[in-house]
Amino acid sequence: MTTTLAPPVPVGKAAVGALGILALSTGALESVVSPTIPLLERELDMSQSEGALLSIVLLITGALITPLAGKFGDRYGGKKVLIRLMAVVSLGGTVSALAPNLPVLLVGQVLQGAMIGALPLSFIVVRKHLPAGESKVAIGVVSGLFVGGSMVGMLSAGPVAEQLSRHWMFALPTIAVVGSTLLVNRLMPADPPGRSDGAGIDWPGLLLLSGMLVTLMLVLALAPEAGSAPLVLVALVVLLAVLVTGWVRVERRAAAPMIDLNMLARPAIWKACVLTFVICLGTTMAVYLVPQLLDERGDGYGFRASATEIGFYLLPGAIAATLAGPLGGLGDRRFGSRAVVNTGVVMMAVGLLAVAAVHTEIWHLVVGKVLIALANGLCVTAMMTSTATAVDPNDTGIATSLILVSRVLGSAVGGQLGGALLTAGTPSGSEVAAESAYVTGFVIAGVVVSLALFVTRTMSKGVKA
Repeated sequence: MTTTLAPPVPVGKAAVGALGILALSTGALESVVSPTIPLLERELDMSQSEGALLSIVLLITGALITPLAGKFGDRYGGKKVLIRLMAVVSLGGTVSALAPNLPVLLVGQVLQGAMIGALPLSFIVVRKHLPAGESKVAIGVVSGLFVGGSMVGMLSAGPVAEQLSRHWMFALPTIAVVGSTLLVNRLMPADPPGRSDGAGIDWPGLLLLSGMLVTLMLVLALAPEAGSAPLVLVALVVLLAVLVTGWVRVERRAAAPMIDLNMLARPAIWKACVLTFVICLGTTMAVYLVPQLLDERGDGYGFRASATEIGFYLLPGAIAATLAGPLGGLGDRRFGSRAVVNTGVVMMAVGLLAVAAVHTEIWHLVVGKVLIALANGLCVTAMMTSTATAVDPNDTGIATSLILVSRVLGSAVGGQLGGALLTAGTPSGSEVAAESAYVTGFVIAGVVVSLALFVTRTMSKGVKA
């Protein structure tokens, strides 16, 4: 049943800007843990396995919350659900900032995982208040600022934790999230709720999806050490297959499935998910390998850079990632999504393969990282905008949440694969990974990204405004 309401109030640049600031703040809060895992392990007396758990718990909860947030946003209104979701995120950031030990910090990260659901809710609001051409640009701005915020968080977390404390690296972006949420609540008019089918929450689907994601993360975490516990890894792979099979059956029969498999089967949606997964896999491998190579102390390779120096070297990439969102939205509006994605895929493949071939000077890595960051922003933004405008407005949240789940999975696989390659390439008794491990990582990422061109060839050009 669809509720008929008055047309939504048009929004101005200030309201869209407030959404952008919120995206920037949540992106920064999302990314502060990854570059500071060694510091947190020392301060909280964590083992490496506990550090691995801390690094993935936000991704797991985010992947679970995102489709639920998208569904609720489509049903009850994007702004209404967004404000409530950000209250949970703010609470999580506060808990993380005050955490005296690992268990409390894990609770904070679980709550913070809700932030990944903020993007589809922002897209719902923008889609309902702006015409198609303007909404593409606005979605590009919000997406770009989220990516840029992630880079800002990665760059600033280490210096803030070292100069102030680990508490402040959570507290500062949390304060920004609270302020920007209040700003969105004040400037953004409410969007009308969409249709309601009267069905409840698909709890069996949510439970099975939770098990799938947790098991997948465990498989990826244990894969580098498969030789020491092969039976455990095999058991987890079998369990993953069982959970996937059960989840597919449950979702097909559910009246209101957590993830609509019929929507996922649409060519425009599954192609966007595949492309997002591949692009984020390549990006995350670079995000992991480039700082490691800058820090490396090998014989004839590596640059022995400090944390502050690494942040400085990565800054151009952060700027490129921030600009890529608006550029992607404008490019999609002017040339169509396929042209933008093709450009981004080629750019990223060139950047990854170039760094694999030439990495003897710092500027080689800086330029390569800029190309990769710019390409990632262009591609993901094009996927978001094309998906958000290819479905019924009432399905915007759930459709874009599928893209975000693909982003989370691609990032998790890319990071784990990069780590596995360096672990395998480190000789016994040494702490220095072989140069060939870095080269192999960049080449694998470049080849995988290049394969995405086979998918983009079958994409529609997209609607041009």
